[in-house]
Amino acid sequence: TGVHDDGILILGADDVGALLAGREQEVMDTVGRAYRAHGAGQSSLPHSTFLRFPDDDTNRIIALPAFLGDGFQVAGIKWIASFPGNVERRMARASAVMVLNSCETGHPEAILEGSLISAERTAASAALAARVFLDSRPPEAAGFIGAGLINRSIARFLGAALPGLGRLQVFDLDPGRAARFASDVREASGGAAEPEVASSLDAVLRSCALVSFATTAIRPHVEDLSSCPPGAVILHVSLRDLSPQVILGCDNVVDDVDHVARAQTSIHLAEQRTGSRGFIRCTLAEILEGTASPRVDGTTVTVFSPFGLGVLDVAVGKHVLDLARREGRGTAIRSFLST
Repeated sequence: TGVHDDGILILGADDVGALLAGREQEVMDTVGRAYRAHGAGQSSLPHSTFLRFPDDDTNRIIALPAFLGDGFQVAGIKWIASFPGNVERRMARASAVMVLNSCETGHPEAILEGSLISAERTAASAALAARVFLDSRPPEAAGFIGAGLINRSIARFLGAALPGLGRLQVFDLDPGRAARFASDVREASGGAAEPEVASSLDAVLRSCALVSFATTAIRPHVEDLSSCPPGAVILHVSLRDLSPQVILGCDNVVDDVDHVARAQTSIHLAEQRTGSRGFIRCTLAEILEGTASPRVDGTTVTVFSPFGLGVLDVAVGKHVLDLARREGRGTAIRSFLST
């Protein structure tokens, strides 16, 4: 769009989904570049703002504003609602909208459906971390705690990040959801993945050297990881499943120390318990840049706790917008802005 354009491009879920289909490697590359740019200080990332409701500790809407430079030159905001009760209404738990602005004029240039972008960047981040920690070698089995959209996306991205990953286990408090997850992931992989429904959370921890937590837990419920295989990798995507004591016994890698040590995450609770952040070894960006090692040793459990950074949303959103312009997708609304 030109400097004086007063229109805006609308990209709905159908557009975003079609544009991202089969582009897992591109999205992981975009997320990796965004992490490195952010780690190098080429970003502006205010803290996320949580809108909560009186007498309701379950539902929330979060605003994630961000600017990313270093070849991206994109500014924007994701406004994402999480209403877990929607699942019982047969609706998606999360819904979101993203606005991308011109860095030249500040004008909003595009409005995108944001929950797909959010799931893709979250899954890409988790899979990228797993690939780095495991040195691109797929484990014998990977486990999923929580059978929602995020872990489905992570399963798909892990298939792209760690080719040859076959045996998968899933546990959900709702066995029906776990069964649907297993059949959907099997179908999506063309039969390459063999997901099994596990009888318990502990059964997953015992048998899987790579485990992804993507639940709606609001307080820690896992008090012990001693049953994990030596050197297991935990993708702690939902951030609030592991007790502070568990966190303090692991090798901890995060996406951004300041962002993740707040909002009553397990990392935040561990900081409150110890009065320090010394238990956090490094960020994923430092590992990607080669200034920190991927693992401390072959026996310690590694926990990756990604707060989920707005810079990833705007980076993937910009990628989607560029693809849409190239392929002529979306609905252009002329004269949207006041002139």
